[in-house]
Amino acid sequence: MGSDKDNSVITIDCHYLKPRFAAAFLLIENGRAIFIENNTSHALPHLLNSLDSQKIARENVDYLIVTHAHLDHAGGTSTLLQHCPNARVLAHPKAAKTLSNPDRLIQSARKVYGDETFTKLYGEVAPIPQSKIRAVQDGEILNWGTRALNFFYTLGHASHHVCIYDSKSAGVFTGDAFGLCYPDLQARGLFIFPSTSPIDYDPVEAKNSVKKILSFHPKRLFLTHFGEVSDVAGAYTNFVNNLDIHEAQFRWAKEHLELGTKLAPQIQENLKKTYSFHQDYLSLDIELNAKGIAYTAAKL
Repeated sequence: MGSDKDNSVITIDCHYLKPRFAAAFLLIENGRAIFIENNTSHALPHLLNSLDSQKIARENVDYLIVTHAHLDHAGGTSTLLQHCPNARVLAHPKAAKTLSNPDRLIQSARKVYGDETFTKLYGEVAPIPQSKIRAVQDGEILNWGTRALNFFYTLGHASHHVCIYDSKSAGVFTGDAFGLCYPDLQARGLFIFPSTSPIDYDPVEAKNSVKKILSFHPKRLFLTHFGEVSDVAGAYTNFVNNLDIHEAQFRWAKEHLELGTKLAPQIQENLKKTYSFHQDYLSLDIELNAKGIAYTAAKL
């Protein structure tokens, strides 16, 4: 999916749920490193192996950056931090607060998944000491080596989401703000699926986030799900089309709130029909998207 690669950005397959489903990224500068996204504690061997393969000492990791506090992006941060003693965690202010005190997040996830499945999916999620974490502001620039990292808030997927523009690779690390581009679904052509999962989906902010990302005129996008995309124009066209489909479902949901608990299942069926060619692979994402659309429709 990528061309004209920048070798100072390494894509790491975290093997979350299945191969090529969730990524972390390693930025390299003169023997030093930054992780962007830390997946779960189960990904630790893959994250540390990426350092070893580049002959970078764990003491030379300067930052662990997370785009937002959802556990497939940030759940492994506390575990990784134990192995990178000089690193500091950077996150949106709300995400920083959650990572410092993750009890509510953990309890919520345990209620959804149950203790056994939670442990299987996410492993250990420990609090991060406040001395090791720093909130980043909208528009903040971090100069690191030969590159500048520009943080900007992108709130359509989550109210505590940031993206990062990297001057060296001319790429944006998009978290979930530019959707999901699974390599296994690209045989028919570029396909990028939105993530409208509970509880922060906002159709207006989702579009605004895309505009913010494109305002940097990136040459490439680094999607957590999954990897580098270099056809930015094609990605924009496909992604916005699929955002429009989800926004239409949101408008439909607003008109059918009387369905109550049946609303999300009906949206799920509607999305399954629309994406019938990928519905097996996307079954989990479709279920989550439907719940997110139904939740926001009832809330707004």
